[in-house]
This record gives sequence, C-alpha cells and structure tokens, in this order.
Amino acid sequence: MFLLILSQGSRDPLFLTGVTFPPEYPASPETLVKLTVYDVRDKARDNSSFLGSATFSVSDLLRSKDDQLTLNLRSSDGVLAVGTVLVSRVNMGEMEEGDMDHITADVQQAQKVRTCVCVCECESRSPPDVSASTNAFFKNPVCKVYKFQTVDSKWMLVREQMEECTLSFSIPRQLLHLYIQEDMRRIQELRDLGELSPHWDNLRKEVIGRYGQVIAAYQETLAELNKITGPSFKPSCSKAQRYLEFIPINLHTQRMRVTCPRQTDAFYDVITVGAPAAHFQGFKGGGLQRLLSRHEAEKKSTAYQCIYYSPEHTAKAQEVLHSVGHLQPLISGLADQLLQAAQQHSMAGLREALKTLAGKTEQFVHALKDELVKSALLALHAAQPGYVTKNQNQTLPGHQDSPVVCQDSIPCHKEYDEEEWDRVWADVAKSLNCVIAMVDKLQEQEPINNNQEQPIPKQVLADVITSHNPEGDWREQLCPLVVRLKECVVEVVVRARRAMTFVLLQEAACSIPQGLFLKQRRDVVFSQALAALACGFVMRLYAGMEDKGFLRQLHLVGLVAQFESLLSTYSEEIGMLEDMEVGISDLHRVAFKITQAKTDDPCDLQPVVIGRRDHYTVEVPLPRLAFQTLPHEIKEGKALQVYPVLFNVGINEQQTIADRFGDISLQERINQRNFEILDSYYKSLSLPCFQTQTDLKDLLGTLGQNVVTKKRKNVEILWLAGTICRRLNGIRFTSCKSAKDRTSMSVTLEQCALLRDEHQETQLWGRGLKTENKPASRHFYPIALLLVSSHLLVVWLILSLVFLLAKYQ
Repeated sequence: MFLLILSQGSRDPLFLTGVTFPPEYPASPETLVKLTVYDVRDKARDNSSFLGSATFSVSDLLRSKDDQLTLNLRSSDGVLAVGTVLVSRVNMGEMEEGDMDHITADVQQAQKVRTCVCVCECESRSPPDVSASTNAFFKNPVCKVYKFQTVDSKWMLVREQMEECTLSFSIPRQLLHLYIQEDMRRIQELRDLGELSPHWDNLRKEVIGRYGQVIAAYQETLAELNKITGPSFKPSCSKAQRYLEFIPINLHTQRMRVTCPRQTDAFYDVITVGAPAAHFQGFKGGGLQRLLSRHEAEKKSTAYQCIYYSPEHTAKAQEVLHSVGHLQPLISGLADQLLQAAQQHSMAGLREALKTLAGKTEQFVHALKDELVKSALLALHAAQPGYVTKNQNQTLPGHQDSPVVCQDSIPCHKEYDEEEWDRVWADVAKSLNCVIAMVDKLQEQEPINNNQEQPIPKQVLADVITSHNPEGDWREQLCPLVVRLKECVVEVVVRARRAMTFVLLQEAACSIPQGLFLKQRRDVVFSQALAALACGFVMRLYAGMEDKGFLRQLHLVGLVAQFESLLSTYSEEIGMLEDMEVGISDLHRVAFKITQAKTDDPCDLQPVVIGRRDHYTVEVPLPRLAFQTLPHEIKEGKALQVYPVLFNVGINEQQTIADRFGDISLQERINQRNFEILDSYYKSLSLPCFQTQTDLKDLLGTLGQNVVTKKRKNVEILWLAGTICRRLNGIRFTSCKSAKDRTSMSVTLEQCALLRDEHQETQLWGRGLKTENKPASRHFYPIALLLVSSHLLVVWLILSLVFLLAKYQ
C-alpha cells in the first residue's frame, strides 16, 4: 500500500510517483496494491481529510491494455466515486541490465474542488542497500524511491535512505568506561605521591573527593545506559534527560543513490546529528569556549593556594605521563628479547633487538629532558613535610611550606640538588651504552667461521653452556647490564610519574570546583561529537573499500570531516555553538586504526575506543576478506588521521535579529579559523588526482573570500564548504539544534543541487527523509516543492521555508 497525498492549490490535480518491488520482497500476480488518497489543507498543522481509495492486483495491471489501469477512487463506505487513478506499468530495462517493473500513479480529481498538485513518496522498510557487514552499525532503514526524466528523455532512478546508527550508544558507553578508568588511575597516582605537608595533603584530599564524585556520577550514567533497549538514537524530546546527555541527538545516516542510463551508480552520503552540546546542563553562562576562557582567567587570579600551571604545561604533563607509560613496557620487552637472542647466540637477532632497544630508549630519554619535569620534581620536594627554604622571603605569604613561584610561574629551588634529576635519566643513557659496548665485544669474540648471521645449532649451544665458558655464555655477560638498564628506567619512570602527577594536582586544585564541572561538560560534548565522527568514518570507509585512490589518501594524509552548522548566534544557541566549537576541535585528538575482525559476527565488527582524554584511538574491525584488500600500510596498523572542520551560518529568524542588533563575531571567527585548517589540509595533498583539479583550488579561493566578507546569512559558505569536502573524499555532517527542521531542509537542498549539477536533472519534485523518529509514527517534512532552476532560487526558497516553519512553531 502507498498513499497519495493531495495538497490544496490547484483545480487540475496531478500526482506522479513510482513504486518498485525490491528483490527481497518480490511481487506475485496475486499481490494486492492499495492506493489511499488524502486532501491536505494545511501541512504545518497536519490538517488532512480522507478522499478515497482503490485496490488492484498485479495480475490486473499485467493483463491491462497498454500496460495501464484506470481505477475509480471510492469513499470510505465504498459507494461514492470521488475521482480516478491511472496506474501504469513502466519497464526500467533501459536503466539496468535486468528488467524491473515500475508502477506509476496519476491522480485526477473530478468531483472535488479542494485539489492541487500532488507529491508522494513510497516508504518501505526493506533491508538497506549496503553490504551485510554494515548491518552491525546501521539499523531501521527508511527508503524512498523517485523516478525522474532527465533532459535527454532518459529515466533516472533516485533512492534515498535514512538509517539509525548503533554507534550513538556504543561509543558513549565505551567513553564513559574509559573516563572512569582514567579518573580512578588519577586517584591512585595522587595517593602514590606519598606523604605531603598539611597544606598540600588537604588539597589532595579535596581533589580526590571531587574525582570520586565524578566517578560515581559516570558509573550511575553508564548503568542506566546499559539498561536501554530499543531505538538506536536519542530523539530531541530526550535531550534534557540526564542519563542521555552523552548520547548525540537524532544521529542518522542519509544516503542518496542515483542510477542513470549508461552510467555507474553514484552515492552521496551525509550524517545528520543535533549540535554536540551539553543540553542538559544548559547555557545560562554560555558554552565551553566562553566558560573555559573565563575559568582560565579566574585560575590565574586565585592561584595563591597552589602553583599555577598554564594549559600548555598541563598538556605537557599528560604527554609525559603517556610517553613513559607507553615506552617503559616496550623497553622492558625489548630488553628481554635481547637476552633471548643472546641465549640463542644469534648475532643477527642480537643486533636487530639492540637497534630497536636503542631507538626506544633514546625516545624515552628525549621525552624526559624537559624543564617542566625538573621543576615539578623540585616543587614536589618542597611540598613534602620538613622542607624549609634557605631564603624565607621567597616563600608565598601565609604558606611557609609552599614552594616559591618564579618566572613563568614555575617553582625554583637553589637548596635542592638540581643535578640529581639529570643524573638519574643520564644513567639510562650510560646503561644503554654499556649494553651496546658489550654486544660489540661479543661480536669481536665470535669466531670468524661462525659469524654468518645464523644461530648456533642447539647441540653446539648446549656444549657451550655446559662448558661454562665465560666467553661463550652471551646471556650471562649481558644480563647484569640489561638488568641495570631496566632498573634505571624504572627509577626514572617513578620520579617522572610523581612529578607530572603533582603538576596535575596543581591544575585540579586551582580548578576546584568549577574546573571539574567544565571537564564533565567537555566529556559530554566530546562523547556526542566522537559518536557522530565514528559513524561517519565507518560509513565512508565501507563506501570506499574499492576505491584505491581513497584508501591511499586515507593512510598518506587522512580525511576531512566537515561539520555544517545552522545554529544562530542568538540566545542559547550561542552556547550550543560554543560547545560545538570545542567538541569538534577536540576531535583532532582522535585517530582511527583498521584491524582484522576475529569473525564476521556483528559483535566482532563493532568499533573499539582505547586511550585517554589527551588521545583516543578508534579501532575499526573489518571482515577478513575486506581487510586483505587494504593497502599494506593500513593493514600494518598505521594511525589514520581525521581533520575536523566546522562552518556555521545561522539561517533562522533569530539569526536575523543577531545580524541586525547582535554580535556575530563568534561565527566569523569559527569560519575563518576552520577555513585555514581546510586550506592547510588541501596544501598537504600531494596526490596527482587532486593536483589536476584546478576548480578545487578556485573553490577554496572563493570560500576564503566569503569567510571574510561581511554578508548576512552567507549560505554560500556552506555550499562551498560542502562541495570542497565531497571533492576531497571527506565526511559530511549537517547539524542544527535538534537535526530536524533546518537540517532536513539543508539535506534536501543539497540533494536537489547534486541532481541538478551532477546528473542534468531540471525538474525535481520530492521530500526530504530527515526527521525525528518517534515510536508512534514517522513525520516527513515537505521540502523543495519547487522547480529547481538555479542555485539562488533554491537558496531563496530554503530561507522562506525556514521563516514559515518558525512562524508556526
């Protein structure tokens, strides 16, 4: 069954749509099709009345003359004839190799005056037209099929499909688990600082208590999320629910597939999602961008109770902690490999293990040769009980046991042995040199006839060991030196970890309580943004599996993720935009890695998030056969970078107020800054396929001019940014407050423009799929009900519809 929806405005009603029977649900001669016609007087208020219905079987149509069937519309009681319906059978063989029966309906109203031009879609819930593997991520598809005639009188089939994404919930759940683990580790690290003076110990207890509150709140939220079953998205009516604040609003995928005669099918994808923002917490004080700036200024003015470290210092402290935590087990494992190669008398294995060990150890030492580490160790020493400065007038007023604050707000102490730290990490380098010297000595001791880069046979090796020949037992000679190296590394790690933990204690102490609240807000926004990005990356990856150029670009340079925002710079939407700006910017801390799935089961294909707040990696498992087709670099686990950019242009009536009486500097700054990122990404592309696209460079130049031009509601920025993103094989996102009205119109506008520009379509009628799914029903927003003849005309139409929708809200 499908519906014919008539809207008021014409005495000559005409309705044209197509209905296809997909292979998954083939039609038989006994299949019945029911047409139901409604007269819609007011679409905004959903004011419609039933006109009539007609039923026919497929066999009736097949036996009809000229493949046409004329049916009488009957009223609800089946007595009164209210009009006629003309159903035609069209063979679609000219579009595809196989035959496809396509039914069109033409409605002409005879007895009612309240009639007009008709617009209709066929809604189906057939399986999505994607590979079976993507069923693990995309659920509940809604499909609509349109048939258009191109300028050369050929038929074009357009299939639009919207789906929910299971990553809306799975990614936030994983992030919450990681947040909890990271904060619990931070509490343990604070406790491992040892005994502190009363002042610092009280600050530590307060910070630990605050972390405990955050952990408890996150655990409660995670427990509630684990109970949720049902739809794979969060509707906008739930954006004020506390337990759902980490979930993105209305995250859906939109795919338009275009089938044209004698051309390869084209796909156009876009991800629609509500603005990543802390909607539950509200925007009375602004969004993250404003709150973080204000908080940083307050920290400087209230740093009397602790040492103020700039955001760069705290970021460096987190980087050092991550480096030592990552490199220590690597060095330990390589040292064991070195001993194993020595035991096997394999000079080739010995040299290879030593080369890798030397490289990682050098990287380890380099990470610790930073003034921040030394100064933090001195500050930690001063915070311990019994510390008294030699120059009392250098201490902070009111805190005799507090370290002094010198230039650049980094503590300095002359009475402490500043060379001690240099000696500790220098011992690591000395121990490594001893290991290298011993390996060189062993190579000199090796007989010439055995120096063939081959391991000694087991029997000969056994004879060497049992003979207790000091020159023959390589492992025994190397073991003390390797053990000393590992001990030096452990000592350095313990000191560096405590020093950097003390830096982070200062940052947390200066931030109580507002800092931790802002961290929670940032966690919420980042969770929504990452869920959307992961959804877009998975969709783009599966769509480009057979595109060698795309895969090469993916591992050589990375991908652009372009977020289109339609938020106004007025009222609470300013706060949303400030949240969104920080959340999208934080996505630069995310990398993707492709792995081979253990099995093809949907559970084993789910992306996995690992890491901590300063850097996350999203591992995307692929089925074995798909994984084997990837380039060598990707299969080896190379990190794949994503470059997020955000462009915002407010288009509703509130933006009109902001343009005339408000401040739009936030929007201007965001657009200019992100244009620089996009331009820098383009310049980093050295692939021939992009260097030959001169129009791409021209588009970037035009976009650069538009972002600095003072123009109200300059939607040209959005069109240019979206076009450039598609040319760069990027990932497209469209957002507004809830990803409904403005977003649906933007998606439909973009689809109309693509059909017009890329497929020579001049007459376009249709509706957008993007809407908010609700348990009881699905509502579709009528969009683009006008002849698409020029881009400016469509822009004018979209803005007019925005004002109309706002009027009836």
